[in-house]
Amino acid sequence: MSEIRSEKHHRRHARATAKQRRWRRVTAKAAPLEPGRLGWDLPGGGPTAIIDGPPEFRGPTVQVAGLYPFSAGGTLPMIGAALGAHLNGRGIVCADQVSWFAAGLINNPSAFVLGRPGLGKSSFVARLIVQLATKGIISLALSDVKGEYVDLIGRCLGGQVIAPGRGVEYVNPLDRGPLADRLAQLPERVRLEAEADIEARRLNVLAGLCELALLRPLEAHERSVLAATPRLWEEAHPGQTPVVPDLLKLIQSRPERLAAIVNDRGELERYSNRLEGVIDALIALSGDGEFGDVFAHPTTTPLQMHKPAVFDLSAVDAMDSRLQAGLQLVCWSYGSAAVAAAKYLGEAGLAPKRTYFMVMDELWRALRAADFMVDRVDDITRLNRTLNLAQILVTHTMDDLKLASADATEKAFGFVSRSEMVFLGGLAPKEMGNLNQVFGMSAEEEALLASWSVPGRVNPETGTTDPPPGRGKFMLKVGKEVGTPFRVMLTPAELTAHDTNVNWRDTFESLARSNRRVGSER
Repeated sequence: MSEIRSEKHHRRHARATAKQRRWRRVTAKAAPLEPGRLGWDLPGGGPTAIIDGPPEFRGPTVQVAGLYPFSAGGTLPMIGAALGAHLNGRGIVCADQVSWFAAGLINNPSAFVLGRPGLGKSSFVARLIVQLATKGIISLALSDVKGEYVDLIGRCLGGQVIAPGRGVEYVNPLDRGPLADRLAQLPERVRLEAEADIEARRLNVLAGLCELALLRPLEAHERSVLAATPRLWEEAHPGQTPVVPDLLKLIQSRPERLAAIVNDRGELERYSNRLEGVIDALIALSGDGEFGDVFAHPTTTPLQMHKPAVFDLSAVDAMDSRLQAGLQLVCWSYGSAAVAAAKYLGEAGLAPKRTYFMVMDELWRALRAADFMVDRVDDITRLNRTLNLAQILVTHTMDDLKLASADATEKAFGFVSRSEMVFLGGLAPKEMGNLNQVFGMSAEEEALLASWSVPGRVNPETGTTDPPPGRGKFMLKVGKEVGTPFRVMLTPAELTAHDTNVNWRDTFESLARSNRRVGSER
């Protein structure tokens, strides 16, 4: 019996061996050299439909350094706008303050951009504007002193372009904003809160303009007069909005309520002396002073809450720094008023709830106009989280935030330290200021930022200057975590919509042709 079983075993083994040999001959030519993404695609193998990911565990370098196999660095969160390629890997860096705040990665939706001129700060912000627009977020570029966002927001995104300037368009610092006509529709408690908010904003911007005109902070009685005068005028003109000349006439008429606030003791001369500075400031803002008539008339183009908007300040000469700073202050406040209006109407169910993205570019212009402007900007930037408002402040270097007094400088540095996300472009070592204290910059990170600040070199073959090595390169810092370097590569559509050198194109092409001609003659 054992012999029969042995013989049967040998026959089965022989048949199996023959079958395997035939199988090898059949599959030898068809077998791929390596498995595909889903496995060996051949008879007897077959691709799998589902591939389970390997288990992942996170730990500090000290604990996982000796693990083998499959030890790798952590991946970046794929949350937010696609900013650009990671410079130290093959991944895409995704981040924006709105998405990260919604995901709980940061505590408030604020960001700051620092980088030397010409390295792509505005182009980077333009990418954020476009990608946030696809998420339904409305962008407000409230102080576009160079007209860099006009085509992008006005032409490509179908938004508003508001261009205040001397004799062109006007913006009234006393404008109550888009909420004024709908206050009566709000519940009483919300209406009282909204009215108080409007009054506070108007006082903030009017006091800021007067301080800018006088080049000194206002005293307590002067601020009290500026707070009371618009209310007094509106009581006599219900349903109307005053302009600065209206306030000037009312103050000069010495009404009893203002005389009591000033505490003039019944003396006309004391009243005039106590309010001499306020009157001088209002004259400067009423059309006969250095600010012209920009703030002396009703707002020409009201801001619409459902559209992106850009305040184009390029018509104001760059040498007119105080007018630029005043317009920045008024436009920032006006934009904040529109955002607040959307909040109140949304909470009352009278309008859709909207999220806004406020771009505050060229911050240094406002801060350098007068030291106390830092307080006005500080008031505006502290209101974002409660208003469904994300913001990004843009300037060149930390040196831009070093003001005349230590107190003002500390407040300006606070803009950076309070920003949850900071995007750093090329910076020279002396321009980094206290970044190391705020963000724990390593020596390698400082060296990388310094390498990006080197100017471009002349290409001997073409006779043209190569782009600077740091153009489009940024480092994302969140707190004191290790920075994430990436590079923004603009698409052709982005280059067309946002060309910050558009006025130089003809000159660039002419110089390039001249250089090529000289090179060929040599």
